[in-house]
Amino acid sequence: MRLRGKRGVKELLEQQSQLAVLEPETYKGKWSELFGNDRPIYVELGMGKGQFVSQMSLNYPEVNFIGVDMYDELIARACAKACSLWGEQGVEPRSNLKLVRANIEFLEKMFAEDEIERVYLNFSDPWPKNRHARRRLTHARFVEKYKRALNEKGEIHLKTDSETLFEFSLNSFAQMGLQMRNISLNLHRDGINEEHVMTEYEQKFVNKGMNIHRVEVLIGTQTLHDYRTSLS
Repeated sequence: MRLRGKRGVKELLEQQSQLAVLEPETYKGKWSELFGNDRPIYVELGMGKGQFVSQMSLNYPEVNFIGVDMYDELIARACAKACSLWGEQGVEPRSNLKLVRANIEFLEKMFAEDEIERVYLNFSDPWPKNRHARRRLTHARFVEKYKRALNEKGEIHLKTDSETLFEFSLNSFAQMGLQMRNISLNLHRDGINEEHVMTEYEQKFVNKGMNIHRVEVLIGTQTLHDYRTSLS
């Protein structure tokens, strides 16, 4: 769907009030009530046009998904993407998806402690200049926000095409004493896994033959216990 100025964006968001959440601070500590169940909540920070989070909500109906971005235009495009995907699949609109307008800088105003189970960081802005390092979503100041919001099963999943950001992120996680697993410098080296959901950027990068870097960071006490038990 092509958006035509602010009027088109406003109208689309008004039509998608069950999907778009424009005042997320209202639901801090109450996201399970909004979804109407106690299922795990997975959050994509910086969802772009929403392809990844929309497809994930279809693939995993047992999980509640929240896609976050800070511009009305992107929320509207993500709504259109989700509706288009549901139409293509011939399914009813899914209640396990919310698309949220929010600034990640103020994540603590949106989520209470231990409220979510997974954070996805997909192709975040690498902010390549050293003086902008604090803006990277894997900088310690952001990771601390994620840690507070994640529960005992909490994880952070990072994907990026940027070698610079990936190296910075691995160092950041290591310096914080965080456990990492499934570190990959070329996620699709052996071909595309049919169960793997790609973002719009990822599809473009893969088509160009670029390497995709990925890592999972274990935050929650239960997740860490299960991982260490599996190694013994």
